[in-house]
Amino acid sequence: MMEYLLGIDQGTSGCKMTIFNSKGNVVAETLKTYPTFYGEHGEVEQDCNDWWIAIMEGIKEMLETSDIDAKQIKGIGVDGISWACIPVDQEGKVLCKTMIWLDRRATKEAEWMKKTVGEEALIALSGNPVDACYMTPKMLWLKENKPEVYSKTHKFLQSNSYIVYQLTGVMSQDYSQGYAYHFFDISKGQLDKDIARQLGISIELIPPFYHSHEVVGHVTKKAAFLTGLAVGTPVVAGGLDAACCTLGAGVIHVGQTQEQGGQAGGMSICLDQPVIHPKLILGYHVVPNHWLLQGGTTGGGGTLNWFNRELGYKEEALAKDEDTNPFVIMSQEAGEIPAGSDGVLFLPYMKGERSPLWNGDAKGVYYGLGYDKTRSHMIRSTMEGVAYSLKHNLDTAKEVNVYTKTLTSVGGSSNSLVWTQIKSDVTGKRIEVPYSDHATTLGAAILAGVGTGVYKDFQEAVKTTVKVLRVHEPNDDHVKTYRESYEEYLKLSCLMTSHMW
Repeated sequence: MMEYLLGIDQGTSGCKMTIFNSKGNVVAETLKTYPTFYGEHGEVEQDCNDWWIAIMEGIKEMLETSDIDAKQIKGIGVDGISWACIPVDQEGKVLCKTMIWLDRRATKEAEWMKKTVGEEALIALSGNPVDACYMTPKMLWLKENKPEVYSKTHKFLQSNSYIVYQLTGVMSQDYSQGYAYHFFDISKGQLDKDIARQLGISIELIPPFYHSHEVVGHVTKKAAFLTGLAVGTPVVAGGLDAACCTLGAGVIHVGQTQEQGGQAGGMSICLDQPVIHPKLILGYHVVPNHWLLQGGTTGGGGTLNWFNRELGYKEEALAKDEDTNPFVIMSQEAGEIPAGSDGVLFLPYMKGERSPLWNGDAKGVYYGLGYDKTRSHMIRSTMEGVAYSLKHNLDTAKEVNVYTKTLTSVGGSSNSLVWTQIKSDVTGKRIEVPYSDHATTLGAAILAGVGTGVYKDFQEAVKTTVKVLRVHEPNDDHVKTYRESYEEYLKLSCLMTSHMW
């Protein structure tokens, strides 16, 4: 009997579900979207019940439209967005809407943490900056502003653990999402009771920890009825979307680096020991005994999504006429503009900025526009701005002697040959591109495969499933041009984020 693995990727804008065979080939897939709710004071929320509805519908759809018997699915892996704060009561009922990673309402609580415990001490323990987007400030915000919710909270779940709970009835916490808590010892992989006490948080609110490939539980009768899955199908703990994407890109060895081209942008450098930089993100890889030094920007592929939504009427019309995707048209238009966009610069800080700036007030900016500039200049400069933010994070990692030679690019934006080449030219790095659209769900599926014995280990899994499809080498002439443009980008970034305009 053919064996299959199901990968579930709970993303910012929607949930992607993919069924793979043991060779890593896609046999069924679907994407279901859900809304995001924005407030006036930094609130960015989603209803995690919408995630579960999307998953129920998506799995049913895949099983009904394919020849797959649910009993052939040998394991399920789940990944999800970072820093999604989900308080649940003892029966597993969600007590309020979910503050997702973009939510910045807990700025006051983050400042209180710095004053109470000390920023240096918290960074030394957790390996991460003290910022409003992390889980700890959000928990404190609920404690202060919604005490009726906090007092009823039995456990705090995160994105993937919420979905795992819906499937299995087991509350869990995986190691790769542990970096969300500033009372999590990033070196030892355990919660620090003393720091938690100083913060006024009980560690009993965090579920038991599991390795990402460890089987947490099995599909319940209720979940089977709602999804069409087979009762008893093993479900592993899963992990952070960026970490699963890194695994799905084949990045499992020290020094390998994944470049993320999804809604958000960034990079993940694989390490065999924790290396802390106060301006970067450090977390456990979903591969045991490995860590990821990460840079995360709010402006990744989402910048071009925004451009298309607000200004892309021309591309939408052309795409309809030519029966193609508007992003293909935008990529072609960007390719007609020279490197450096004739002086047009873009800061991709569309919802503040994460590493290495950590400035919630940062704004997106187009600079250098004039009557001689075109929409194509804006499109290319958007791509270049995201590439500059990538370089900014890579350069920051070098400050703690963490270097990269080759990047493995995944996510929707890596489908653009123009954008990927821009990133290669800006960073001066060779970029390899595997089958990019499914890297994250593949990573989740690999976890299930290793956890259930479909694969002997992670090395076998990656060798079997991950294949490089194309390679981009930096263009020396463009590298020189971008070196100068990048310096201008840094100056503009410093000016704008310092409120000196």
